[in-house]
Amino acid sequence: MIKVREISAEKVRETVTRLCHEANFYLPEDVFSALEQAQKTEESPIGRETLQQILDNARLARNEQIAICQDCGATVVYLEVGQDLHVTGGDLYEAVNEGVRRGYDTGYLRKSMVKQPYSARVNTKDNTPAVIHTDIVPGDKLKITIVPKGGGSENMSRLFMLTPSKGRQGIIDSVVKAVDEAGSNPCPPVIVGVGIGGTAERAMELAKKSLLRKVGEHNPDAETAELEKEILARVNSLGIGPQGYGGNVTALGVNVEVFPAHIASMPLAVNLQCHAARHKEAVL
Repeated sequence: MIKVREISAEKVRETVTRLCHEANFYLPEDVFSALEQAQKTEESPIGRETLQQILDNARLARNEQIAICQDCGATVVYLEVGQDLHVTGGDLYEAVNEGVRRGYDTGYLRKSMVKQPYSARVNTKDNTPAVIHTDIVPGDKLKITIVPKGGGSENMSRLFMLTPSKGRQGIIDSVVKAVDEAGSNPCPPVIVGVGIGGTAERAMELAKKSLLRKVGEHNPDAETAELEKEILARVNSLGIGPQGYGGNVTALGVNVEVFPAHIASMPLAVNLQCHAARHKEAVL
C-alpha cells in the first residue's frame, strides 16, 4: 500500500513568499560567475564597463536585499508535484498565488500584472495571477521554482513554424535572426532559450524552461550540445554586446531542448532571458 505524504497549503504559501524575495534579491551563482567571465573576455571597453555596472548592481541587491531590477516580472512558477503527495488545508494554485501576493508586498517588489490586457489594463496590485506550470512526477515531494520574467526580454519571444526542409541550418538562422532583431531590448548579455519540436505551445514551454539550466551546462545529447555551441558563436558575432553598446558578448549561453515532432512540422521557439536571470527553487 502506497503511503500518501501530506503538506499544508500554508507551507506552500510561506515557501513561495520566501522564494519571491530570494529570486528577486539574489542573482544565481552560475549567472554571476558567467558575467565575471564575460567581463574578462569582452573586447569592448564600454562593454567591460557595462558588465562591471551589472555586477556591482547584483552585489548591491544581494547585500541590501533589494530587487536586482526594477522590473520584478511576471511570476512564472514551475511545480513538480509528486504523485504520492497530498496538499491539505487549501487549493495548491491559490496557495501559490497567495504566496506571490505576500512576497511582492513584503519584499517591496514592483507589481506588474494587469487585467484585461487588450483594453483597460488595470493593475492587479499584487502581481497575481502567477503563470503556473505543473508536472506530475514520481515520489512524494513538491518542488517549487519561482522565475520572475521581465517584460523587456519576454517581449522578444519568437515562434517559428518551420517546415522540416529548413533543417538544422534553418534553426540556426532563425534563432540568430531573433536575437539580432531583439537588439538591446532584452538587456543583453542574454541567455537564449530554444525549444525545438512538439507543437507550437510545447516548443514555447521547452524554450522557457530551458532557461533554468545552469549557464554553460550543455544539453546531454551531443548533437544538441553542438547546436548550442554553434548558435552561441553566431549570436556573439552579431556585435550587439552588453546592453547593446557593442562587443563580443551578446549572450552568456544558449540552451536548447528538443521534443519529437509531427512528420510535417518543425516548431522552433526562442525565449530570451536578460542578464538578470533570476530564479529560485525549493523542495518540500
